[in-house]
Amino acid sequence: MKFLAVFFLAASACFAGKFTTGQAARLVIGQSTFTEQWQGAGESVVGGVGGIAFAQDSLFVTDANRVAADPVNHRVLIFRELSRMLPAPTAEIDYTRRCPVCGGTASVVLGQPDFEETAYSTPPTRSSVRTPTAVASDGVRLAVADSDNNRVLIWNSIPLTNNTPADVVVGQTSFTSAAAVLPPNAGSLRGPQGVWIQGGRLFVADTFNNRVLIWNSIPTTNGKAADVVIGQAGFNVTVQTDLIQARLDPNPRNLVSPVSVTSDGQRMYVSDLGHNRVLIWNSIPSQNNQPADVVVGQPDMTSAVANNTTKLCKAIGEGRSITAATNAFPVVFTSKGHALRSGEVVGISGATGKWAVVNAGFQVEVLSEDTFSIAVDSREFGPLSGALAVNVYPGLCGATVDFPRFALSDGTRLFIADGGNDRVLVYDRVPTSNGQAADAVLGQPSDTMNLASDSAYEWRRSSADSLRTPLALAWDGTNLYVTDPFNRRIMVFTLADPSIPYTGVRNSASRAIYAIGAVNFAGQLRKDDEITIKIGGTEYKYKLTEDDSLDSIVTNFAGLINAGSGDPLVLATPNLPMATLVLVARTEGSAGDEITLSASASEGATIVATVSGATLRGGKDAAKIAPGSLVIIHGDNLAESTAAAAPDASPLPTTLGGVQVYFDGIRAPLLYVSPKQINAQVPFDVHDSTSINAYVRIRRSDGRVTITNPVAIPIVPQNPGIFAFEGQDPRPGVALHYSSHATATVSIDGAGVAGETLGISIEDRNYTYTVQEGDTLNSIRDAFVRMINADPLVEAYPSSIWTRIRLRARIPGPQANGVRISVSSPEGTSVIVTPFNEALCCANEAGSLVTEDNPALPGGTIVVYATGLGLIRPDEAQQLVRTGVKYTGPAFNEPVEFVSSLAGGKTANVLATGLKPGSIGIYEVHLELNSGQETNPFTQLTIAQSDYISNVVTIPVFNPAIP
Repeated sequence: MKFLAVFFLAASACFAGKFTTGQAARLVIGQSTFTEQWQGAGESVVGGVGGIAFAQDSLFVTDANRVAADPVNHRVLIFRELSRMLPAPTAEIDYTRRCPVCGGTASVVLGQPDFEETAYSTPPTRSSVRTPTAVASDGVRLAVADSDNNRVLIWNSIPLTNNTPADVVVGQTSFTSAAAVLPPNAGSLRGPQGVWIQGGRLFVADTFNNRVLIWNSIPTTNGKAADVVIGQAGFNVTVQTDLIQARLDPNPRNLVSPVSVTSDGQRMYVSDLGHNRVLIWNSIPSQNNQPADVVVGQPDMTSAVANNTTKLCKAIGEGRSITAATNAFPVVFTSKGHALRSGEVVGISGATGKWAVVNAGFQVEVLSEDTFSIAVDSREFGPLSGALAVNVYPGLCGATVDFPRFALSDGTRLFIADGGNDRVLVYDRVPTSNGQAADAVLGQPSDTMNLASDSAYEWRRSSADSLRTPLALAWDGTNLYVTDPFNRRIMVFTLADPSIPYTGVRNSASRAIYAIGAVNFAGQLRKDDEITIKIGGTEYKYKLTEDDSLDSIVTNFAGLINAGSGDPLVLATPNLPMATLVLVARTEGSAGDEITLSASASEGATIVATVSGATLRGGKDAAKIAPGSLVIIHGDNLAESTAAAAPDASPLPTTLGGVQVYFDGIRAPLLYVSPKQINAQVPFDVHDSTSINAYVRIRRSDGRVTITNPVAIPIVPQNPGIFAFEGQDPRPGVALHYSSHATATVSIDGAGVAGETLGISIEDRNYTYTVQEGDTLNSIRDAFVRMINADPLVEAYPSSIWTRIRLRARIPGPQANGVRISVSSPEGTSVIVTPFNEALCCANEAGSLVTEDNPALPGGTIVVYATGLGLIRPDEAQQLVRTGVKYTGPAFNEPVEFVSSLAGGKTANVLATGLKPGSIGIYEVHLELNSGQETNPFTQLTIAQSDYISNVVTIPVFNPAIP
């Protein structure tokens, strides 16, 4: 292994960096994209992969596992000359396939005659394997733990051809036997799941015999006896085969189901699965039953609790108390307004030291001797006895493990595949004391979360930054290879500069989507009346004075809520014209939707305070990105200087200021780069995935090339964002007046039945149409457009979506405002003709900004611009879409998922929406405001597609008919 140590040092010297919590994999092996989960076998496709090893630029993978991940392909794959298959970290990547960072083609298969066969043979042979779970190589030899054949196979040289037979078998006396020996002996094995070669020694985790065997020289004859046994007092100890009945008595000398053993040449590491710990021997054991020196995952050598958080993790809000004076729901911590929410608490009862597990991943320790029981599902509390002091702990943290599957060290770092927590723990230095916490976590966004799920966290299923029961690890000095059996892939995490935060890639229009609430004030003002606003667990009270007005009440409440460092949950903004206090969550996303809000007045008060709802609403995730979206990448050290693409550039450059951005290895078009921010476009090509990775490649002025940490981007079909001016959310929207001519809209709905007569009147001019056989709503609409286009005052044209007729005055300016419109659609007709306006209105200067000095009017049409609306139709329009290139297709196009809109709580009619010709990644949306829209300089506006709602922007609206 000396050559490996040299390789590690050389690789580390030429490529600096570190691993950061939540970073994504840079590469994936075994599937064509990060989210592909093709189930089969081939030279480029893997199944439920288990063991992995790296040596001499070759990757060795066992395509089988014992954790019930399908399929089990009963084979070992060898990827020779791996560096030729996969791009190096700082390589400049060309677009040769859909995902240039997804790949790898095996050169050799062992255990099968070809890459398509997956069956095993009984009895075994020199060439066959049955559920191989581990593999090891020193660059010369190869060893495989052939678990279900109760043996380890050794090849004296690395095989170059398929189905090469092994040279030596350990654990059996011949290649055709597979029986487990009871009681065991120095030469027998039972279900081995770990193997390692180091310094001329062979190490085997003899899993079902609860021991590790060490051969001081690599066996050259079949059935050779081991020299050292660890985990048992001797070679002939029989263990309980039923884990349920096995006694759990952890100590520094014993093991329960060890599943991996490795060494860095100095130390030995064992994943002691049954004891939920990793044991470290500071020197290679030379005596039987030698005790371990250090334990990871437990506070001491005598503990074995999975995720032993109460001993290893820091309490959340240490010393808080739960108020138990009333049957109030939910149960609220008296400190800092933290609440245990419905469904979180399973139950608390008993005296000091009793524990309760909380569904959301917390544990509660009762510190007092009082009794306190809770049944949240039925909302029953009792018996209650005052306040209980409690400590709340996370369900896991960086120091805990749950069924650890593999431990690997290069002599400096330590990596642990924490299978039960669906993550890998990274220690920058090998632990020297018990219970140390990891420095970083891969596979989860934080060390206290496990978001591996098929349903609750659908967006993380097979994502570029997720793992599900990682089983084994390999390391080449720069890249960490992780087998991810339930996602049928091998993830490759790479040392990099920690520059981009988790969710650091955002929709460039919405950026962040905050939940919003409001309190509206009305009624008579009377001195000494008192108003109370409660936000979460915090109350704000204000007593009216003789000089108060609605404006001063709103202003004073904003001052109370924002005083000092401000309310921890919301920011308050006064909307004086509406006598409304607007509350915006400080935390973006759906977490803001859980902030409770209430308002009340003192008994007999004549002032009324009304809240928008029991909670704030509208928090969404701007980090979920639709194909083709314009995005902002936030971070540090992303570029050495600032540069921008030319305004008329088409295509956009993919290198700007020495910077390149890669999405799934596809070089992205760039609009702007700076040390703190990059503006780019996500390729439309990634619409076939639900998660991609992103990283930045920077060529420095001194000639160095560096990359940032990769991050994962959840990909969704659509997630719109409206462009807005800078400022505090909700920001003023970039909204334009649509037309210099007065306009109106008539909608044609229902189903055409021959013989029905319909009519549209412009003032006293009537245009009627009798439905013909074979008519559709489109043909009826088009017939009216042809007739109305003969009108002396008004012209007509179809809207680009729905079956609507747009009416527009022939002359510009306000002279045509008020031209009356009416329709006739007799009762009982199948076609419904509906005017959205009673008259033409709202002529303005087309393209001028909607401002407080030039506000939008009810019934008027405005234009907003957005990104993130996804693929478009018809097909001929989508076929003309090119990433980074100005759209030159038809102006009449629309997103595949229809768009709706709300303005000031009222439906705004979406008249047209689609990619804007001559632009890149920008969609133009035409909105006709409701004719009953109230005056409000901060009218809140959103657009939505399916369950995805844009950021909230504001526009000024003036209704001359409503004061």
